[in-house]
Amino acid sequence: MSPPSLSVRLVTYNVHECIGTDRRQDPDRIAAVVGELDADIVALQEFTYPASVALETRNPVVFTAMDRYQCALGPTRHTKRQECFGNALFTRHPIVDVHRIDLSMERREPRGALAATVEVSGTAVHVLAAHLGLRVRERRFQVQQILEYLDSVRNSLFVVLGDFNDWLPGRSVVHVLDQRLGKPPRPASFPARRPVVPLDRIWVHPPHALRRIFAHATPTARIASDHLPVVADIDAVRGANSESLMDSADPQ
Repeated sequence: MSPPSLSVRLVTYNVHECIGTDRRQDPDRIAAVVGELDADIVALQEFTYPASVALETRNPVVFTAMDRYQCALGPTRHTKRQECFGNALFTRHPIVDVHRIDLSMERREPRGALAATVEVSGTAVHVLAAHLGLRVRERRFQVQQILEYLDSVRNSLFVVLGDFNDWLPGRSVVHVLDQRLGKPPRPASFPARRPVVPLDRIWVHPPHALRRIFAHATPTARIASDHLPVVADIDAVRGANSESLMDSADPQ
């Protein structure tokens, strides 16, 4: 008899304040792309919402059509329109715990990571979603902060995903994550109309819980934002039952 499996779909998506490649702001279009994905957990970057919304809300703010989801918010700054801007997690499963990690460096744009524990059919999935800075020095600092969090969940099933702004050959800083977590496929996701660079990344621990990773490149996705969503399908049961440790990931 085959061991049980539990398929979970996770997505990272930089929604660019819901402004598409046609320069039109349309949250419903972003929600439509998420609907195409049929995802369990969606991490959004450059997500904006009214500043009047309480930080601890679980309602699917902005995306009212996504009423099957609850959300966790990780704002990093306010926009000129007095909106909150930053990270968000949307999930069709209960959120057990939320941590907001400040990744900001002085004199640089505020950055952050949003870490949540999500319970999927009795299995805990730890998710860390991040949006890193544009400078190599920033990203080096930010990756170290992420590694500190990962040490706290090292014997668990976890997923690290987001927009890592890491594209320069020979100057990558996220190779440290590759060394710790393995090097999964990294499909090109930017720019959305004709993607050439893999800014948006997903790592899964343990690595053998990963089934596949791909960029979602439908006609709507190519116009809804300047990034394409990147999708990972994992087997949560296989990951949660693994006896592997984080340090056992094969460096590549």
